[in-house]
Amino acid sequence: MGNLLKVLTCTELDQGPNFFLDFENAQPTDCERAVWNQVNAVLQESESILSGLQAYKGAGQEIRDAIQNPNDMLLQERAWNSVCPLVIRLKKFYAFSLKLEEALKSLLESLTCPPYTPTQHLEREQALAKQFAEILHFTLRFDELKMRIPAIQNDFSYYRRTISRNRLNNMNLDIENEVNNEMANRMSLFYAEATPMLKTLSTATTNFVTENKTLPLENTTDCLSTMASVCKVMLETPEYTSRFNSEDTLLFCMRVMVGVIILYDHVHPNGAFNKSSKIDMKGCIKVLKDQPADNVEGLLNALKFTTKHLNDESTPKNIRTMLQ
Repeated sequence: MGNLLKVLTCTELDQGPNFFLDFENAQPTDCERAVWNQVNAVLQESESILSGLQAYKGAGQEIRDAIQNPNDMLLQERAWNSVCPLVIRLKKFYAFSLKLEEALKSLLESLTCPPYTPTQHLEREQALAKQFAEILHFTLRFDELKMRIPAIQNDFSYYRRTISRNRLNNMNLDIENEVNNEMANRMSLFYAEATPMLKTLSTATTNFVTENKTLPLENTTDCLSTMASVCKVMLETPEYTSRFNSEDTLLFCMRVMVGVIILYDHVHPNGAFNKSSKIDMKGCIKVLKDQPADNVEGLLNALKFTTKHLNDESTPKNIRTMLQ
């Protein structure tokens, strides 16, 4: 256990303990095994979800041809046949977000339950902390990709318009067995979000706090702030970054740090940017800005545009300035 999680420093400030957590090699103990197996079954799908999103080309040309030639039934059919498989793929991504939501709740239950503190949980359940990090890492990668694919919303809008028109014409469409009206409504709300996976996790974390009324809010927010401290110290300490076996672990740490900051900002009543926050926001932003711009542009934008309290009057001006 000591090889995996090492106390680096315990500050006098209210930043909480900072750790070096070996994100590359954590293995579940017997106590973690049941939850770990459940979450692992979900995480095993994550790479194929990302590959599917990365390969998403859209049906823009077919849709344009169909719209410009409304009486050409061959072009209408070609557009419809191009869009339907894409909608099935979009449904798969949406369904995965629901699985991810359940996995996150299971991890939060394990990492926040009494009588242990967040620090003690990290020491006892390091493999679950790694899975929590992997969910955040996936989420930010998915949303970064989705933001670069405007075809998703265009394709889905065309699908919904066409299916409504065909329904008016009493046409029986097989695809409605796969994506009925209720499912289409839910998918529409999901893809309307700029960062749909992050929105899913933020809502899930907020609901977790609301539903577990006997669990102190601090159990959840301290778990998130401790994870932010873990990542910040790892990123700003060359002695520890040099231990990573892969350069990808650096970007992994950055994504995880940003992910937990965003969740904290949505769950804590005062947010992450307030002076009373247990997250050293100035230090976290500095760590990001010290990295190559290409690696962190999307992450800085996530802090700017998907947090809840950045523009509050209580946010120090120097923090706002750093993110401009």
